[in-house]
Amino acid sequence: MSKPVARAPQRRNARSNRARILDTARQELGRNPDITMEELARAAGVVRRTLFGHFPGRDALLAALADEASAALREAAEDAVGLDEPAERALARLFLAMWPVGDRYRMLLALARRHLGAERVTGILAPVRDAATDIVERGQREGVFHSHLPPVALSAGLEALMVALLESVNDGVLDDDVVPLVVATLIAAGVPEKRASDVVVDVSSVINAKPGFGDGT
Repeated sequence: MSKPVARAPQRRNARSNRARILDTARQELGRNPDITMEELARAAGVVRRTLFGHFPGRDALLAALADEASAALREAAEDAVGLDEPAERALARLFLAMWPVGDRYRMLLALARRHLGAERVTGILAPVRDAATDIVERGQREGVFHSHLPPVALSAGLEALMVALLESVNDGVLDDDVVPLVVATLIAAGVPEKRASDVVVDVSSVINAKPGFGDGT
């Protein structure tokens, strides 16, 4: 009867180690896509045998990261576009929802060409990109976003801006305060500064009132 009890802490430790490895890998691979498995083990505070026990090789680790990122990003996109609301609020909601999982986004972009393959990364990011493009197109029809670019082009530009802002936060150039960063993105989309600030502050307060926001899960 004692054996199952003894195994329970081992299973919890294994889950904790796996989560720590994935969390470290997201951050480190976003900064350096060529980091070795040995370097990742040291950064995660585990021995090589523990790392390879969970992920037999680099491909297995990348596949696990891709699956996790796909689920997190899809959930963020679904949460952001499930409401019937004006386009500027929908876009603010999308980028606010994306911020807690921004490390996944940055990591996927860093790994796209040489490791995961651009086609797979494009597929993983498709729900978020499609949601952003749909919102931008609606906002252009409503007259709240710039219309001098096609929706897909403006959406891509806003995505690039958010990635650059995320990198600036990671590099210590900007504070990790998502509200002014999303305000800057709405301004870039064509929303007047005061209106952009009011929208983002209001949407942020609604999101923050929901359990689980900001935990990155």
